[in-house]
Amino acid sequence: MEFEAPITEIIKQTHDVKSFRLERPEGFDYKAGQYFFVSIPVNGQIQRKPFTISSSPTEKGFLEFTKKLTGHEFSNELDAMDVGDVVSINGPYGRFTFEGEFEKIALISGGIGITPMISICRYCSDTRSDTDIIILSSNKKAEDIAFRDELEEMDNKNANLKVVHTLTRAEDDWPGCRGRICDTIIMDYIPDFMERVLYVCGPPAMMKATEELLLNMNVPKEQIKKEALVGL
Repeated sequence: MEFEAPITEIIKQTHDVKSFRLERPEGFDYKAGQYFFVSIPVNGQIQRKPFTISSSPTEKGFLEFTKKLTGHEFSNELDAMDVGDVVSINGPYGRFTFEGEFEKIALISGGIGITPMISICRYCSDTRSDTDIIILSSNKKAEDIAFRDELEEMDNKNANLKVVHTLTRAEDDWPGCRGRICDTIIMDYIPDFMERVLYVCGPPAMMKATEELLLNMNVPKEQIKKEALVGL
């Protein structure tokens, strides 16, 4: 489906991450974890980039995508946009999806790779899914954690959801997990990882390292679902 939609709300998630909400047209259906293409004018030419839909299919009033502000041309143009500005959308696409088909899942994300995971978490919370979910999210510092308050609220309200943050450059007062995702962290926080379908999304190096780590931990390849990081 292709359509144009005005931006209805812009939410600052962190110092360098923004969420953009759009009017959701009637008939636009998608699955949690999918992405669409966003087209905007950049230096007089139309450019398009893929972005995960960070909203949930259950949220009928809007569509949301989330962007890490990288300082590149497309990023700067998007950052300069305001409520009422119009973007072009084409989608949805992607197979990195969840519709309640698994009893236990683990969502392992790095940085802005949180975007499909927040869509899945919102979907499961809204539908009161019985799926047992552990989300393991890696960032550099606490200030880099997008959707932190919302994830904490969902963790408190949804008995089937457990949220774990690990920081690679944690401040001294950080009370949580520290370090890059490794076998020790996985065994400590996802002890039943062999029983779960594992969703992995993040920067290419993180994804490659995490997949290799899981395979070395004897996780069958078919239990690992990957999504290349979109929206850079």
